[in-house]
Amino acid sequence: MTNRLNLPDTASIADKGEGDKLIAPSAARNCDAICDLLAHVAPDKGRALEIASGTGQHVVAFAARFPGMHWQPSDPDPARRASIDAYAAESGSGNIAAAIDLDASRPGWGAELAGQDLITLCNLLHLIPMDWVEVLIKEAAQALAPGGRLVIYGPFMRAGELTSEGDEAFHASLTAQDPRIGYKDDFDVIDLIQAAGLELSEVVEMPANNLALIAEKPVL
Repeated sequence: MTNRLNLPDTASIADKGEGDKLIAPSAARNCDAICDLLAHVAPDKGRALEIASGTGQHVVAFAARFPGMHWQPSDPDPARRASIDAYAAESGSGNIAAAIDLDASRPGWGAELAGQDLITLCNLLHLIPMDWVEVLIKEAAQALAPGGRLVIYGPFMRAGELTSEGDEAFHASLTAQDPRIGYKDDFDVIDLIQAAGLELSEVVEMPANNLALIAEKPVL
């Protein structure tokens, strides 16, 4: 996000790799599971936007797995965008655009990036305030084409409860740093999805106690 937050080191770990590349161990761990999830919801072809692409490890895997999709990675951090572009160049994929500087908490970006058939968002909501989440979901709904799908992946509270000791510790470390951030409740996010005019199509339990929320923009 453009409005910077001070996050604990455990929030978004990325090690220095070769050249401009950064390496996030969590991205390496969850990439296959997210690709398998997208295999059930991604269209065969079209435009896909990844919000907060991070290091770029995900988007190169997505582009290889779904070659009919044209992928637009994004991140507000210049070092992350450089890493994304380095991974994309190394992959040789012709279906990855240059990373763009996108502050997904900024009102108005949805109209600027309208016509997306798929929008993915991984491991971000617990790192931003709830009012930013509301703007992000509203704008994502605006950016989707009719029939397009939004996929949100990450850790959540379940009906207001943290369901593992690891989640309790991580949530506490986040809120200690900034009380505006931390795990979001799954029901609260679903309410925002529906308020934005999207239809929740599926809730999927993912490895490591994560959750995926899949929503679709109605075809009018």
